[in-house]
Amino acid sequence: MKTEHRPTRRLLLCAFACLLPVVAIASAPDWSQLGADQQRILAPLREQWDSLPAERRQRLLKGAGRWQEMSPEQRARARQRLDRWQSMTPDQRTRARRNLDRYRSLSPEEKRHFRQVLEHLRALPPQRRAELRERWREMDDAQRARVMQRALQRQKARERGRRQD
Repeated sequence: MKTEHRPTRRLLLCAFACLLPVVAIASAPDWSQLGADQQRILAPLREQWDSLPAERRQRLLKGAGRWQEMSPEQRARARQRLDRWQSMTPDQRTRARRNLDRYRSLSPEEKRHFRQVLEHLRALPPQRRAELRERWREMDDAQRARVMQRALQRQKARERGRRQD
């Protein structure tokens, strides 16, 4: 009895898979279907909106929704990040994406440590930060990995020392 349903199940799964792109396209509205707030936020894209791929329109709509929920301070920081991103060369953008992928692959403990190191570096005087930045740029990936590993080991040792107190 089960074997009789398998072809039907496969057929239904194939039909469903074929309809997914249609659903995605249908859920990416044309410019005229956007709300007033969405149109205001996405105004720079007005002329090209209807010709953008549905997936890109969906991402932009999601971003517009997040933008509406941001405080003025958060919007100012987002604008600064966007300006910095737009001023990057393609190589710098590629490197930034690769670094983000690396960060996302870290364990929660490693991420926490990374953020602590970053806070420490931001607290340093600008000249010292520039010196460290230059030394970091001169290192290859293996040297950087060793530096990070040693720093993580030192951090773990400090935390163990605190727990014993």
